[in-house]
Amino acid sequence: MSSWKRDAASGLIVLAPLLVTAYIVAWLYFQIAKIPFPAELKSYQRVLITLVVFTTLVFSVGYLMRTTVGSFVENTIDGMMNRLPGLRVVYNASKMAAETALSDTNQLQKPVKLETWNGLRMTAFKTGKMTDDGREVLFLPTAPNITTGFVIEVEPDQFTETDESVEDALTRILSAGFGENNDSGIHIDVQEESDENRRETPPPT
Repeated sequence: MSSWKRDAASGLIVLAPLLVTAYIVAWLYFQIAKIPFPAELKSYQRVLITLVVFTTLVFSVGYLMRTTVGSFVENTIDGMMNRLPGLRVVYNASKMAAETALSDTNQLQKPVKLETWNGLRMTAFKTGKMTDDGREVLFLPTAPNITTGFVIEVEPDQFTETDESVEDALTRILSAGFGENNDSGIHIDVQEESDENRRETPPPT
């Protein structure tokens, strides 16, 4: 690989994640700024007010959920949403996704190695759920798009738990097997110039 290709690859690896993150932050900023507020407020004031109100609402509802009243309210909302045809599927799927992503249980999303056919192994994640007959419910993502995959029910002896972290497993899947979290960077082959070549090259005048 020529030097300009190595430089371009190194630069893109550093800048691409920053640009994607900046784009998402900017998109969220402008979406929040479009929320109707009094016209005299500037865009950054709208964003600040929205974030303060949303953060206050999150902590207030979270505190309420720890009480008996909170459990009653949650059950009431679940009952109402489950009576709506079509929307109940979206509601239940969104709630399950939020519980899976934000739950702090130790087994949740723990990566495991799933034994498949002919000795092949695939990376799956525990969901912390079990079926009535004692099978573990696992999520088997596809690579490199981890938002799709399969929800499978397997016997406990069909997979092996590992000491691998969730971040390492996701990095391997997102990179289609090419990346690891412990990579120190891009390996660049540097060819040392031999003494004979240095002698043949005339010194600059």
